[in-house]
Amino acid sequence: MPDDLVNSFRNGPDEQGRFGIYGGRFVSETLMPLIFDLEAEYERAKTDSAFWAEMDDLWTHYVGRPSPLYFAERLTARLGGAKIYLKRDELNHTGAHKINNVLGQILLARRMGKTRIIAETGAGQHGVATATVCARFGLKCVVYMGAHDVERQAPNVFRMRLLGAEVVPVTSGRGTLKDAMNDALRDWVTNVRDTFYCIGTVAGPHPYPAMVRDFQSIIGKEAREQILSREGRLPDTIIAAIGGGSNAMGLFFPFLDDKSVGIIGVEAGGKGVDDRMEHCASLSGGRAGVLHGNRTYLLQDEDGQILEGYSISAGLDYPGIGPEHAWLKDVGRAEYVSITDKEALEAFQFCCENEGIIPALEPCHALAHVMKIAPDLPADHLIVMNMCGRGDKDIFTVAKHLGFDIQT
Repeated sequence: MPDDLVNSFRNGPDEQGRFGIYGGRFVSETLMPLIFDLEAEYERAKTDSAFWAEMDDLWTHYVGRPSPLYFAERLTARLGGAKIYLKRDELNHTGAHKINNVLGQILLARRMGKTRIIAETGAGQHGVATATVCARFGLKCVVYMGAHDVERQAPNVFRMRLLGAEVVPVTSGRGTLKDAMNDALRDWVTNVRDTFYCIGTVAGPHPYPAMVRDFQSIIGKEAREQILSREGRLPDTIIAAIGGGSNAMGLFFPFLDDKSVGIIGVEAGGKGVDDRMEHCASLSGGRAGVLHGNRTYLLQDEDGQILEGYSISAGLDYPGIGPEHAWLKDVGRAEYVSITDKEALEAFQFCCENEGIIPALEPCHALAHVMKIAPDLPADHLIVMNMCGRGDKDIFTVAKHLGFDIQT
């Protein structure tokens, strides 16, 4: 690894891929050899200076890292209270944090001799990133996307197809991220020889949660260096939105052992966290169970059947959470809250009008929580929030909810 992310909160998972009681490997026998091969290749890559040199070169010259740490002066002035910084990963090539992880996984796929890449996507940003890197290296790309998400994320569907990817609409279930991941896993089982499954979040069977976190931790590593350079100290609070949780773990991981730094993850509260489950706040309204190869908090009924979550944000519309987040909640290292669709839309407009930044709906959930807490904090309190995606993909969704017809 390029830095010493070890010990205490940063030494998980164990050899079985567990963070406490969460994580693990719950997959079919057909997939176990592939999982073991991937784990072995990643263990080799972690100590291979050539692998990290290629990653660093691509992060710098292809993705455009480091992303800026931007002092949001007008947000700070309008809200009063805490000083707000935005880690601007929406300025990455492809417009989100997803490419940080995709680069790492596809470099591993190439080392393993895989020629066909499959992925699942919700908001489409992981699909776009995967299609982009596949185009860069001349690899076949198939992206599974829920039919409902295909409709509400049409710009990203077109981008994926422009980049040469095959986009497969998934009609099972509610046609969202959970269903896309189900079909991607089915594909992987039946195409084991040449196919690599590029998972987009810190979920799935071990080693995916830790591997994706490690690739995304470039976010927190940069933010740590940048805030020390700008303010001479660490932030008091770091905040990120959570669907599966990769952008959040990317920001959180390098700060886990800094006890002075408060950590807040923001889930999708949808129409409100209540018994109707019209939300995707699995940490706030779910309980432990197994889905997509790992044990974690899930939205489920009394019989353990996975429920269909709901969120205005396609990227947060998932009924589970990465297992490391589940562990951090249980041990009390991170606080997890939820934000409703209405609050996220208000934050979207507030950011556009006050900073000239059109954010994705996903980080608008984090920004909405910043808007709640910042006014009551002292002026010397430093908040770093991950602005993990840009909002051009969401303009049709936002326009519809605000009563505008921009398609005629």
